[in-house]
Amino acid sequence: MAPSLEEPVIVSDSPLYRKTFSTEGGFKIVPTKSANAVEYEPGYNAAETHERYEYEDLRPVFPEIRWEPLTEVPYHDKGIQGDPRFRHLLNAATDVFDYNPKIGTEIHGVNLANLTDPQKNDLARLIATRGVVFFRNQTDFHIDAQRELGQYFGKLHKHATTSVPKRPGLEDVHVVFTDEKARDQRAVFAPTFLWHSDVTYEIQPPSYTSLKILSGPPRGGGGDTLWASQYAAYDLLSSNMQTYLEGLTALHSAQMQADGSIVAGRPVRRDPVVTEHPLVRTNPVTGWKSLFFNPGFVTSIVGIPKAESDAIIRYLNEIIATAQEIHVRFQWGKNDVAFWDNRVCNHSASYGFAGHRRHAVRVACHAERPVFDPQGRSQEEELNARHGLPQVDKDGTRQSNYND
Repeated sequence: MAPSLEEPVIVSDSPLYRKTFSTEGGFKIVPTKSANAVEYEPGYNAAETHERYEYEDLRPVFPEIRWEPLTEVPYHDKGIQGDPRFRHLLNAATDVFDYNPKIGTEIHGVNLANLTDPQKNDLARLIATRGVVFFRNQTDFHIDAQRELGQYFGKLHKHATTSVPKRPGLEDVHVVFTDEKARDQRAVFAPTFLWHSDVTYEIQPPSYTSLKILSGPPRGGGGDTLWASQYAAYDLLSSNMQTYLEGLTALHSAQMQADGSIVAGRPVRRDPVVTEHPLVRTNPVTGWKSLFFNPGFVTSIVGIPKAESDAIIRYLNEIIATAQEIHVRFQWGKNDVAFWDNRVCNHSASYGFAGHRRHAVRVACHAERPVFDPQGRSQEEELNARHGLPQVDKDGTRQSNYND
């Protein structure tokens, strides 16, 4: 039998099927390819085009304005009023799960733009407890709603050097923006150095901080953000090291950030400061102790020899950057929101998304001046006791299997 002569005719919107005519008579529907076939190029995602960009008013600008030095402002942590079981917040949730025992929780079904005050208080308490909380596809949580929620938690922070939105009146919003043609900066910074808590050089560094992705790489396209729990970092230390660090303070400096802006020809809106903070602080909501240290802004430990200070900084850098159990990694989607407690988390962006635009807006409120309370508790010890788990052996005498 001679093969049929077929003339394809597309008969539906689906590219998977076609209607064909055979010289043997009649029509038939045949697949153009397997219905299960997908387009896939390993390690590559096509970049989105932005010819008519809906967030044009939130593009970054660097206005030439000057601000007075910050002074201390009252702060009352809303998380203290939250329900310990988070029942107001979770009443609206359809799903909630932790990324790991130490840090990171994702909630579905909650609209951040429509929270009641009791839900906001629960949210603050949950963020202080879990370090960072993720919400997907928050389309209603526009920049005005984001600022309104931030203002509920406290006075909004204005950054002295980074970009703000093009739209006037949003100088308390920090813009994260990398366009499609930006040069990859991974060679400029050591990976450890990229870990930081935001603006810890301020006299009242932020607590509750939200970041919303407006546009970014597609799934698998890079640009993830990582967070590290400073509760858990503190708990990794021996009791002797904990006691030693609890008596120390560290200097946090804005000078490098200001110098970078000057070199780039951008304004410095407030004079850079160097502020002394305790190396271990206590969270007023949870009562848990945490490190208050980050590679980005801590320049020295006060009152000890430089060699000793440098050694401690290297050691704490290594813990924060390499202890996987204290990390959570979030793969962003459009309109996703992360809400974290800047007092108890470090975070780091990741590279590897060249060719894609990555645009986000951040809002943060000032917290209390960092304080160490010797009556504070260990997160790990408290939770292990609550759930009947054995306390962690830190001297190496009790052996266990190595995990792959």
